Amino acid sequence: MIRSIFLVFALLLPHTVLSSTILVFGDSLSAGYGVPAGKNWVDLLGVKLHGTRYHVVNASISGETTSGGLSRIVPALKEFDPEIVILELGANDGLRGQPVAIARKNLESIISACKKQNARVLLVGMRLPPNYGRKYAEAFQAIYPEIARREKLAFVPFMLAGFAQDLDDFQSDGLHPTEKAQAKVLSNIWKHLQPMLRNH
Repeated sequence: MIRSIFLVFALLLPHTVLSSTILVFGDSLSAGYGVPAGKNWVDLLGVKLHGTRYHVVNASISGETTSGGLSRIVPALKEFDPEIVILELGANDGLRGQPVAIARKNLESIISACKKQNARVLLVGMRLPPNYGRKYAEAFQAIYPEIARREKLAFVPFMLAGFAQDLDDFQSDGLHPTEKAQAKVLSNIWKHLQPMLRNH
């Protein structure tokens, strides 16, 4: 009887150890736009976490806005039941000149849905190119630290920090990091994600 219980426990243990999901919920910056398959920062994160109890699911879509993300978040949470959600949305709202208040409200609603599912959120801040107007760009940038403080979230101030001005690290559109820059993106994410991991 004891041996049978031990065998059942041994069979269940691997699934228990590997049951924690990190859901990356973003736009083209996380979907790997223009980067070879398996080479974007989310893929590199999966490699980094190999052998731990965490695995990574990438639910990012190129062109996604906060409105689109809000429409998808509940089904994604139900499907993947993540422990951690890396929320990287808003850049397309800003590039399209959407009202800052709408982006803020949508992000807050997405975060609320995550919390209801008992998922912890790592919010990724975004900034706009200077040609979008200083007043609008500053208002847009400010919503991320404001939300992070109010919701008490782990926060990445800027995923492109340290190389945003280096044209060699961006594709021809000037917006999406190259393959070689994906490790830099991961480094910016990792320093804030690592403290959230439990016995990884």
